[in-house]
Amino acid sequence: MSHIKILSIDGGGIRGILPGQILVSLETKLQQKSGNANARIADYFDMLAGTSTGGILTCMMLCPDKDGRPKFSAQQAVDLYLKKGTDIFSASIMQKIKSAGGLNDEKYSAEALEKNLKDYLGDIRLSELLKPCLITSYDITGRQSFFLRSHIAKKRKAANDLSYDFYLREVARATAAAPTYFEPALVKSMAGITYPLIDGGVFANNPSLCAYAEARQFFESYSSNNISGNKKATLADMFMVSIGTGSKEEPYKYDDAKNWGALKWVKPILDIMMGGVAETVDYQVEQMFDAVGKKSTHYHRIKPEIKRAVSAMDDASAKNLDNLRQDGIESAIASDAQLDKIADFLIADNKHAIA
Repeated sequence: MSHIKILSIDGGGIRGILPGQILVSLETKLQQKSGNANARIADYFDMLAGTSTGGILTCMMLCPDKDGRPKFSAQQAVDLYLKKGTDIFSASIMQKIKSAGGLNDEKYSAEALEKNLKDYLGDIRLSELLKPCLITSYDITGRQSFFLRSHIAKKRKAANDLSYDFYLREVARATAAAPTYFEPALVKSMAGITYPLIDGGVFANNPSLCAYAEARQFFESYSSNNISGNKKATLADMFMVSIGTGSKEEPYKYDDAKNWGALKWVKPILDIMMGGVAETVDYQVEQMFDAVGKKSTHYHRIKPEIKRAVSAMDDASAKNLDNLRQDGIESAIASDAQLDKIADFLIADNKHAIA
C-alpha cells in the first residue's frame, strides 16, 4: 500500500542550515539506495510544508527547472544560507542606530533577502511547484493565518483565477518576515491583490499539524479499509518526517524576568513562543500517530543539536555559519540510523519514483 509522504520543516532563521544538512544526508541516501544519482527530495515526498526558513527550503526543493525537474539539490538549497547568509543578516551602522537592535524598527533591511530570493527563484510562480506544499504566513490586516499552497494556486489558475497565485520569491519573503528582524512583506498576487504578511512562526513554527490537516483535505485515502466515510485520507494513510531547527535553551532567570516590562519581553517572548509551539505540535502529532499504532514507524521527528553554534536566528557571522554547518553534519550522523529507515521506507513505498 502506498502512503501519503509528508516532509515538514520548522522555522528558525539562519538555523535553517541544520535541517538543510540533514536533508543533504537524506538525499544522498536516496541516491545511493535507489541507484539514481539524480534523485531529489521532491521525488519521494507527496507534500512539503515549511515555516519561515523551512518555507524557503520548501520553495527551493520544489522549484522546477526548464525540464520540469527539481532545480536545486538539497546541498544547493543549504548553500543559499552558507553563501548568502552574511549578506542577508547584515545591517548598516545607520540601520543599527535607527532600529536600536530591532526595538524601534526592523533589525535588517529586506533588500538583500529579496535580491537573493529573486536570484535563486526568479519569476517562478507558486502554481508551478513540482508537488503540493503548504507554506505558513500571517495576514496582519486580516488578522488570520495565511497559507500559501501550490496545489490550490494550480487549481484556481486552471479556472482562470489568479488571485491566489504569487511569485515564489514573494512566498519565500512572506514566510520569512520575522517580526523585529524584517519588515512585513507586502506581497501581490498575479491578480494584483496585495496582502501584508509576516512569518508564520508566530502561530505555526512547526507546521506538521497544519500539513496533516491539509493532506487530510487534499488527498484521498489509499486504503481499502478507510473508515472516514468520505474517502479522504486519514492519519493511517500518512508517513511524516518533521525536522526542527535546533535549540540551545538559554534559561531566563526569575530575578531578571520579574522586573521586565514590554520592551525587555519582546525578544524572549518571541523565542519562547516559537520554541513552545514547535514542542507542543511535536507532542500532539506523536500522540496522533501513537493512537493508530504507527508512532515508531510512520512519524519521524528529527531535532538537530546545537553544540558549537550560537542559537540566535540571525547570527550569520562566518564563524557561526561554519559552526552551524558542522552541527548540522554531526546531527545528520547522529540520526544516521533513523535516516536509513526513512530512506528505505520512501524508496519501497514510492512506486512512482523517477528512475
